[in-house]
Amino acid sequence: QVQLVESGGGLVQAGGSLRLSCAASGRTFSRYVMGWFRQAPGKEREFVAVINWSGGNTYYADSVKGRFTISRDNAKNTVYLQMNGLKPEDTAVYYCAAASSSIVPLSPPEYDYWGQGTQVTVSS
Repeated sequence: QVQLVESGGGLVQAGGSLRLSCAASGRTFSRYVMGWFRQAPGKEREFVAVINWSGGNTYYADSVKGRFTISRDNAKNTVYLQMNGLKPEDTAVYYCAAASSSIVPLSPPEYDYWGQGTQVTVSS
């Protein structure tokens, strides 16, 4: 069982930056692939970024590539999402998720645990 708690969301102007954190409970955090997803009002939850257990491999959605960076600190049981160059279309609730998978999961059904989400609002 893994419990995930996101933090770091807020209101920021276009072009600004935010750093999201996701703290995980449990001693097996390092065994999980960790992902970030987002969901805007009226839209489906979409993939943002994923990082493997060691942090050595990452993958991003085209819409955030070059602007967002996912990282993890297994000693602190935490995964991060650094978001730079924010745009109004990045406005959404951002969720972190954990997957006990040996491959790189890109869709929500492939994840086993979810946080409650944190709101990110980017004003123009």
